[in-house]
Amino acid sequence: MWYMFHRLARLPGTAYSIAGGFACGAAISFTPFVGLHFILGGLWAWATRANIIASAIGTAVGNPWTFPFIWIWIYKLGLWMGAGDPAAGDLDFARLFSDMVHATLNLDFAFLYDVVWPVWWPMFVGSLPTAVVAWFVFYWPLKVAVGTYQRRRLQRRRKNLEKA
Repeated sequence: MWYMFHRLARLPGTAYSIAGGFACGAAISFTPFVGLHFILGGLWAWATRANIIASAIGTAVGNPWTFPFIWIWIYKLGLWMGAGDPAAGDLDFARLFSDMVHATLNLDFAFLYDVVWPVWWPMFVGSLPTAVVAWFVFYWPLKVAVGTYQRRRLQRRRKNLEKA
């Protein structure tokens, strides 16, 4: 964890750029666009003039250990927000994503519309406010931490130059 922070803080750019990039990647990982997180995080970081490499690192927030919790949260939030049928009940996300990949490869648009869309739409709706909140949750503390790290590192380097 500390190693990753050091690598992140040493990326070229300002504290805004690094923290903003990481926050973009982390926020995108709270969306149902599985397989597109790197690309979408990079595009968001590019659009906000943030660090694209930091956004790629930030997408690691969404990983095999956190995705089940993220998916359940955004699905339930989307249902609560009025997207979809709350009577649909609990879902087997592993089977759903497996069937979705199979249907996509076979161009089975009827399956995608009938089975995947009623689940994906509430996930998308629930992911929007979650991604916004996640962006701020990751951005503010990371901006302070990276800014402090960069200032201290610069002070250490100046002190070492003065000694030499």
